[in-house]
Amino acid sequence: MPVRHQPSTRTLLAVLLACAPIGIALGGDAAAVHPARWPKAHWPLPSDAVLERRVHALMAKMSVEDKVGQLIQADIGSITPAQMRRYHLGSILAGGNSKPGGGRFAMVAQWKALADAFYRAAMDTSGGHVAIPPLLGIDAVHGDNGTIGATLFPQNSALGNAHDPALMRAIGAATAAEVRATGFNWSFAPTLAVPQDPRWGRAYEGYSQDPRVVASYAGPVVEGLQGTPGTHDFLDDAHVIASAKHFLADGGTKDGKDQGDAEIDEHTLIAVHSAGYPPAIDAGVQTVMASFSSWNGVKMLGNRGLLTDVLKRRMDFQGFVVGDWNAHGQVPGCSNEDCPAAYDNGADMLMAPDSWRGLYEHTLAEVKSGAIPMTRVNDAVARILRVKFRMGLFTAGAPSTQPLARDSDRIVGSAAHRALARRAVRESLVLLKNDGNLLPLDPHRRILVAGEGADSISQQSGGWTLTWQGTGLTNADFPGAQSIGAGIAEQVKAAGGETEIAPDGRYTRKPDAAVVVFGETPYAEFQGDIPNLLFHPGDDHDLDLIRRLRAQGIPVVAVFLCGRPLWVNREINAANAFVIAWLPGSEGGGVADVLLRKPDGQIDHDFRGKLAFAWPRSAAVGRDKPQFPLGYGLTYADHVTLPKLPEQSGVSGDEVRVDDYLEKGKATRGYALALTGADGKALEPEATPAATADGSLRMTALDYKAQEDARRLDWTGAASFSLAAASPLDLDRQTNGDVMLVATMRLDAQGAQPAWIGMRCGHDCRGRVALGGVPAATGWQRVGIPLKCLRAAGANMRHIVEPFVIEADKGTQLAISRVALGTNADRVIECTH
Repeated sequence: MPVRHQPSTRTLLAVLLACAPIGIALGGDAAAVHPARWPKAHWPLPSDAVLERRVHALMAKMSVEDKVGQLIQADIGSITPAQMRRYHLGSILAGGNSKPGGGRFAMVAQWKALADAFYRAAMDTSGGHVAIPPLLGIDAVHGDNGTIGATLFPQNSALGNAHDPALMRAIGAATAAEVRATGFNWSFAPTLAVPQDPRWGRAYEGYSQDPRVVASYAGPVVEGLQGTPGTHDFLDDAHVIASAKHFLADGGTKDGKDQGDAEIDEHTLIAVHSAGYPPAIDAGVQTVMASFSSWNGVKMLGNRGLLTDVLKRRMDFQGFVVGDWNAHGQVPGCSNEDCPAAYDNGADMLMAPDSWRGLYEHTLAEVKSGAIPMTRVNDAVARILRVKFRMGLFTAGAPSTQPLARDSDRIVGSAAHRALARRAVRESLVLLKNDGNLLPLDPHRRILVAGEGADSISQQSGGWTLTWQGTGLTNADFPGAQSIGAGIAEQVKAAGGETEIAPDGRYTRKPDAAVVVFGETPYAEFQGDIPNLLFHPGDDHDLDLIRRLRAQGIPVVAVFLCGRPLWVNREINAANAFVIAWLPGSEGGGVADVLLRKPDGQIDHDFRGKLAFAWPRSAAVGRDKPQFPLGYGLTYADHVTLPKLPEQSGVSGDEVRVDDYLEKGKATRGYALALTGADGKALEPEATPAATADGSLRMTALDYKAQEDARRLDWTGAASFSLAAASPLDLDRQTNGDVMLVATMRLDAQGAQPAWIGMRCGHDCRGRVALGGVPAATGWQRVGIPLKCLRAAGANMRHIVEPFVIEADKGTQLAISRVALGTNADRVIECTH
């Protein structure tokens, strides 16, 4: 039998030796890389002469066009199987909002049919191409989270609190099985970020702020996804290719800004942010994804020192490096369609979801001209082909014919996988407060489950759930899953007690205790970036609910749903007990397992979770010692009465948001509403009704969901309605993806000329699209305009002065209530440029 590979001890020792002291200034160029200072890793796969002969023989048959195709990955929303047959790209991916046939959701059968279609196209040699199976990648980051009915595991920030590497290996294996059952073979996981600022919108994708936790998880989760090197299960038909991401320091950017700049010294980069990569490489991770972010001003795909000298040479990484979603376009001198520098710096495959054709054409021309050396091309192609050969793709056949895909009904959302996810929920829960030993609750009593999260599988699952942002979903979209409220009700009913689920807390019979489930609403990536750690600033309805129930003499257990630590001292003070449930995923019954006693009065499951992220004392980042430190977490054996926590947030004033412009018909803080007439004169109305001086546009108040929470606009001439920012907005990173400008509106009448919606970026600078595709008199709807359409129409997205403008002519009548950036709309305006 082969010897089992043991990566963790050596790697953890290297990390610990590197960790003291942190923060030493190195001097010289702030982005200079010194490879000898970095920990070594050890590629676990021995040299394989047979593999090398197969790679060499295949490359000898490949044309330059074949080789360039292997270097590019396209998104299923922007490429067809017919185009795959012509260009023979090395990989396709399904982005967070990309589903077969352009649908919003996808079933297992749809994924398998899509995988087969692209496989057959790539294997078609009628055009003179060499048949090379494609890698089919997807963001399976907490289970196969893009598939209806799949098991949804807790998000990574929850799993870190379990401190259980063996659990991570099991979750990786279960996820791999469900992904393979859909026909896909590459998971963009694990995220090995070490988030240092919870304001980052991707903080919940990291296991911990402690590099030791991340290092302890990296190897096991990679082995779970891929199998163990040196054993028969390595990259077999039950496993997928893993991708360690996002190299490097995506969790260390200044102010927690997504795609931002990690302004830290090299020692900190090594000791904190590289911690997970040596153990992942020791475990044989086949791909590493390079980050959008920068280190001291240098983009990762522009940093040869890190990608080539450190990752590939010092750390002995022999898989291939893939870029993130159009991240190469952010390298100076590059665009989404042209970036030879990224290949030169060490990227082997570029993720060009919607820019793949232009990138293919430019890359091909640059290879033929010698601008991209053939030696670099051959190295990259060889790395990609080795992974495909190791995976057995050349002999596996069509995706739907492979073993797990043939048995997908038994695999996806299986009872065993759901039981594993439920165990992960139990191990991740952290108890902060249990005054009077209110918990565990007696299931024989009458229990109220309240709060917006009481019966919301979407809210308890978070972002990257069925859709990119995880929003706009109902419980009906999660067959086989269970909300927290439903899990409590099931166990209480079995014990003979009574449960009432009432999100607003309005019960029919007074309960003996209440469980209030509340927290963050779903988000992903930069949509989740926040300016401070305030929880729902300006909105205290959750706190009011807890206080209202307490005032009625009802003891309250607060269950907080969150992807990151937030300042909730007032809510902790108001409740008798406080539980951090993080984002537990599809198995809400796991929360009930710990909160409730068994019917016989015994405790079946105690709290095991210990904080992997310190909990803040104030909402101001980095100003205070934590309220609850790393490793904190009570059990039922701990009889602790928590003293009252300070209720001063440490944050003064309101923050100006760059993604929310109009609420309830009124401009939000930092923005000004203006009506501009045909004469060019602008009016900033202080009240309604209001009209331009020439009478070409009139605005009145209108009721939508509440009294005067919308505005009606009537045009008698050419005029515009706009929202101006107090200072120019940089929306460039929001433009890279599926973010839209979304207006909640009702078009009552269309004028002789179609109205236009867009943004302005200065004098004679704008991007706009026509509302011609929106029929009048169809009622209220959310109309979305992709930001990339506005950029294509001429808007400079780095300098937006008016983030929302409607231009119309005589006869147009519409009402509008809200304008914000988002990813969900009832009607999406197609790009016309």
